[in-house]
Amino acid sequence: MSKPSVAELRPVVHPAGVKDRRSGEHWAGRLYMREISLRWTRHLVGTRITPNQLTYLMVVAGVAAGAVLLVPGPAGAVLAALLIQFYLLLDCVDGEVARWRKQTSITGVYLDRVGHYLAEAALLVGFGVRAADVFRVEGASANWLWAFLGTVAALGAILIKAETDLVDVARSRSGLPAVRDEAAVPRSSGLALARRAAAALKFHRLVGGVEASLVILAVAVADAVRGDLFFTRLGVAVLAAIAVLQTLLHLVSILASSRLK
Repeated sequence: MSKPSVAELRPVVHPAGVKDRRSGEHWAGRLYMREISLRWTRHLVGTRITPNQLTYLMVVAGVAAGAVLLVPGPAGAVLAALLIQFYLLLDCVDGEVARWRKQTSITGVYLDRVGHYLAEAALLVGFGVRAADVFRVEGASANWLWAFLGTVAALGAILIKAETDLVDVARSRSGLPAVRDEAAVPRSSGLALARRAAAALKFHRLVGGVEASLVILAVAVADAVRGDLFFTRLGVAVLAAIAVLQTLLHLVSILASSRLK
């Protein structure tokens, strides 16, 4: 079977609404990864590899990104950043293969969401364990407070996603259709302004997998220059604070909007 060309693939695997989803498509997907993924997808659609198998591999790559942070120094951070990019690639490819073969399924959507939860949580937990000084960079024993803060950041990242996903669950159980983007705007003008300001600053994205991996890489390089874990620990504290704050703000935003009506 001949491989489809990128031009043949694009209208089928990137239909209207995929790359322009305001709340669904990651900026890295729109910027570069969807173009890279097309080149991979054209080689995979003719194989026996299933979309769900690609999703499982995506989960493994995401969890491995957190695990490799146990490698000391910048090397671990570089590996984590590369694995997160591979995770993002597979997150694009699994859906593209499914759409080309007409094998989209509820199971695939479910596995994809579970993969996002696991990967982003693993990365932040790994970051916290790294900050706990398990490599004995600064002392004779690990400081597990930092591992706890990393876990707090991971829990916040999961809850933010869960708050969004539970909107669909609540609407479905109430017999309502899927929520429209415009329903996300808070009914209060003050809250709407605050939401626009937060969206413009985009600080909430720092607990996402791609962004967090870049933060981890940056602080690892800074710590290599400084010779301690100051910037890694600062990064863990900042991400934990952002995760807690965003969890609360996101919940308020949902309750103050029309998403549950």
